[in-house]
Amino acid sequence: MKKIAVFTSGGDSPGMNACIRAVVRTGIFHGLEVYGIYHGYEGMIEGDIKRMYSHSVSNIVQRGGTILKSARSAEFRTPEGRKKAYENLKALGIEGLVAIGGDGTFTGAKVFYEEYGIPTVGCPGTIDNDIYGTDYTIGFDTAVNTALEAIDKIRDTAAAHDRIFFVEVMGRDAGFIAVESGIGGGAEFVMVPETKTDLDQVVKSLKNLRKTKTSSIIVVAEGDDLGSAEEIMKMVKEKIKDPNKEFKVTTLGHIQRGGKPTARDRVLASRCGMAAVEGLIQGKTNCMAGVMKMEVVYTPFGDCIGQPKPLIPDHLKLIDILSI
Repeated sequence: MKKIAVFTSGGDSPGMNACIRAVVRTGIFHGLEVYGIYHGYEGMIEGDIKRMYSHSVSNIVQRGGTILKSARSAEFRTPEGRKKAYENLKALGIEGLVAIGGDGTFTGAKVFYEEYGIPTVGCPGTIDNDIYGTDYTIGFDTAVNTALEAIDKIRDTAAAHDRIFFVEVMGRDAGFIAVESGIGGGAEFVMVPETKTDLDQVVKSLKNLRKTKTSSIIVVAEGDDLGSAEEIMKMVKEKIKDPNKEFKVTTLGHIQRGGKPTARDRVLASRCGMAAVEGLIQGKTNCMAGVMKMEVVYTPFGDCIGQPKPLIPDHLKLIDILSI
């Protein structure tokens, strides 16, 4: 193998640039030519591919987002689109790919390999931490700390005005951000997609908490079964029926995707990037390089995509115990 390419796809996450940097410099260290594909699979189809050098990735390890840009590609989902992508890679002599992204990225890479046989190793880039085969995903730690900083500030104003705040964080199908930011922020309740939310129990507990606490923070993952934080707040308010109690909603949204990556995300991204390149050199393909129990592991894309990643039971227990 002499030429490889790296690209980012799907939602951006802090640490993607650190991963790109590691891929480029590890490739050069091992004597490979490294190319960057801009705008993900769409750029592969458009031929937006450029040679990268060591200086191409200077001064990016601390930056959020992705210098290679990201985009979703409807055309890549078609055989015609994938054929165009393959022809562009073949024309440049690219023999291996590093795909930085999540489920959608790995699904596309798996199909592409099955059709054209270009070896691909993925790196888990998503703030949701919902990919099987790695303890943590690139960007998750930063997103949790961003949410935590917001929760700390909301706690101040909640306490000052004796308010109940519902804070919505990202997590359409996974509650990892909600759970960890909720524990770190001292939330009274955390609502996640993985567990059924008992509205009556929430209302009962809030009424009991009012005997000892004048304000409360409820963290809601956007994919909770009862709906959005706004919808849940309205249901709770209707049941409590206290004209003297104020209920507020804050939706954190895409601020969780931005910002400088934490040290943990930079190190994780760098390890995964290096492992992806060395995996390609060793002949690995159609798999993801992740870190489990502090060790680099390679997990087939089929397992990464197909297996759910459960929340840590002790974390859910912590929320119940510490909210008393």
